[in-house]
Formats: sequence, structure tokens, C-alpha cells
Amino acid sequence: MNHLRKPELLLPAGSLERLKTAFLYGADAIYAGMPGVSLRNKTSFTMDDMQEGITYAHTLGKKVYLTINLFTHNHDLERLEAFISHLSDLNPDGVIVADPGVFGLLKQRLPQLPLHISTQANVCSSLTVRFWKEQGAALCVLGREVPLKEIKEIREDCPDIRLETFIHGALCVSYSGRCLLSNFMTGRSANKGNCAHACRWKYHLYTGPDEDRAYYLEEETRPGELMRIDEDEHGTYIMNSRDLCWMPRLDEILPIGIDCFKIEGRNKSEYYAAITARAYRQAIDDWFQDPEHWSSEPYVAELMTLQSRGWTVGFLDGNAGPEAQNYDVSASTGAWRYAGLVRGVSENGLRMEIKHKISRGMVLEFLSPYQFQPIRITVKDFYDARTGNMAENLSSGHLGQAIDIPLSPDVIRLLPPLSVARTHLSD
Repeated sequence: MNHLRKPELLLPAGSLERLKTAFLYGADAIYAGMPGVSLRNKTSFTMDDMQEGITYAHTLGKKVYLTINLFTHNHDLERLEAFISHLSDLNPDGVIVADPGVFGLLKQRLPQLPLHISTQANVCSSLTVRFWKEQGAALCVLGREVPLKEIKEIREDCPDIRLETFIHGALCVSYSGRCLLSNFMTGRSANKGNCAHACRWKYHLYTGPDEDRAYYLEEETRPGELMRIDEDEHGTYIMNSRDLCWMPRLDEILPIGIDCFKIEGRNKSEYYAAITARAYRQAIDDWFQDPEHWSSEPYVAELMTLQSRGWTVGFLDGNAGPEAQNYDVSASTGAWRYAGLVRGVSENGLRMEIKHKISRGMVLEFLSPYQFQPIRITVKDFYDARTGNMAENLSSGHLGQAIDIPLSPDVIRLLPPLSVARTHLSD
């Protein structure tokens, strides 16, 4: 595969610590936003954090892209101008933009800064990619609605601009007029002026038998096709999309030559950053090493240790069908939980900040950034890092609550600070 370059693995970060964790586990680049100038206001980054993160990335030979993907109102302009005035000092490797006005302003003020077109701009065709290239864009993030066939066509049609696509993370059900009901019931896209207006049809409501305690909808031209409406204490799940995961099809996507693979999840934990980075890093590297014998199974199994709403390939094969929705439950599911984050070494052993209750006899899986095989440890003894006393059980109730676990020097060397640990829910 010498004619192909490995795609850049791009991870999200909502904090400086998550940025460093993602790099530790194999990310090539990070994207992050600042409150007020991006569509992601739930971020803990300060200007000082961002400067430290970018400097840290550059010492590793890696990159940070800033998101300035807000759609501006007049009241945003003063804040935007102030932020742009600091961009030269921050020295990011690029900026992700959605608003044409913001794009033009950045081109005028910082003409050498690479500009990436956000997924919010809905780039779904070669025509649109060529438009943005002519404006001076360095990269286009393709919309999640672009199927595999068209991704290939766009790559062939536009060989001289970098392309990026989402491969993992949460999915939206609808935006910009993409009606859930119209697409689901008739396959007619509201965004293409072909809305079936299913929301205006006549429906009958039925109650099930007493032991069922359920309600059903019947559309008048579909007699007998009863659509169950479930609700628990959290509500109903008619618009509960499964999470995007292209790992099972990665061997079909890699040969296309997409420049950047993007993972969603800026508000997720360090554990999420570690798992997704290490799984996709290993999968990409292994495919380039031996594509003929590559299998997605070990990497999918690793991703299954994350909490999720189930998996879907989204629009990869065309219009997403009902299997892209999870109608049964809205809560994330998974058999593993984030147990802790390595902070360093003490006189009593490996120091780990705990994220869930730890008990003697519990089995922990530590994930080394230096090997794909987890390190399984049965916790026989551990110390409360606050008191230095040996403990039987310890909860994560206090912010920064940590424990010290006696481990051999050989194991400790494999677990640098920010390594993560997990435990099975059965423990």
C-alpha cells in the first residue's frame, strides 16, 4: 500500500487532559473549541489551556485544529474579532469553519492559516468541495450523509484537496429539514423538496391489552400496521439514533485515500478518548502492515467496552434505515466501566485516580499505550492515597480520590500517567 498515506487520526478534546490522553493513545491530531466561538460550549478549555495544548502537541510533532464553527449573529462579531486577534499567538495548525462570513474574515486577517470546512456546512458533493477549494479551503469535512460510493467519487473528482470524514461517534437524527418521519416511512427526503408530510397525516391511537400497557399508532392508509409507542420513566425513544461506527468496514474505506478520519465526542471522558484512539490507531496501522489478513474483530471488541446506544454504519450504504435507530432504550449500554486514570507512582505503588468504587479482589484491566493487549490485575491490596492506609473499599466520591496499587516495576513502566483502567460490571 505504498501509494497510500495513512489517514490522520483526529480525536476530539473537551479539556487539556483529554487532549493529552488522546495523543498518548495514538491520535495524530486533536480538534477543540473555545466557548463563544464554536458550536460546542461545554468545554473546559481556557486560553492558557489551549496554548499549553498546542505547544504540547507541537513538541510531539502532532497537530491541533481549533473550531470556530459558529454561525454568526451580529452580537457575536465583537467576541469573534477579539478571538481572531489571539490566533497568531496560539499558532494552531488549522481552523474549522462553517460560516462563509467567518471564512472570509479569517482569509483576510490570517491568509496563511489553513481553513477546514466544517461538517456543519453540509459538504456532500464534488461540486461543493470544488467550490470551497476555489475559495481557498485546505480541507473539507464531508457530511455524514455521504455514502461510500459517493465518498469514492468525490475523492476521484477532487484529488488536490484534503478530505475528512467521520468514522465514529454520536449521530443526529435530523437537521436542516431532514424529516425523521418522511424518511423513515416513505424514504422521501424532506431536504430535497420531497417531503411526504407524514406529520400531517391522520393517525388513530389505540391502547393495547391491560397486561401490555402500551399505546399504538395506526396511519389511516396503513391499516393493521400498528406502531408501538413505548415510554418509561425517561420518555420515548423515537429519535434515539444508534452511534456511528465504521470499524467493521474500515478495510473498504482505507483504500479510498481519505486524508483524515474523525472521531466525535468532545464532551466524552478520558476513557473514551483512550479507547477510540487505541482501537482505530491499531486498526489503521495493522491494515497498512497486512491488508490481506486484516480483520475488524479485535478492534470492534475493544470498542464494545465503551458505553453506547448500539452501533450503526449510518449512511455508508445509502439512506439509513430503521436499523439506525434504537427504539428500545435511550440509556447507554455496555458491560465495562471507566475505573481509573493513572496519575504517577508513589512509594506504595502505581497511583490511580479512581472513577468508580474500588474493592479488594476486583479485576482491573489497564490499557497500556505501548501494547494492544490489556494488562489484567487482581487488586489484592491497595492504599488510600490521602491517608496512606490500606483499604478494603474506596469510592470516587471525592474529586481526585486516588489509590496506590503495589505493582512490579515492569508493569509500572508500561503505564505512564494518563493511562486508563476499566473494570467489568460483573466485578
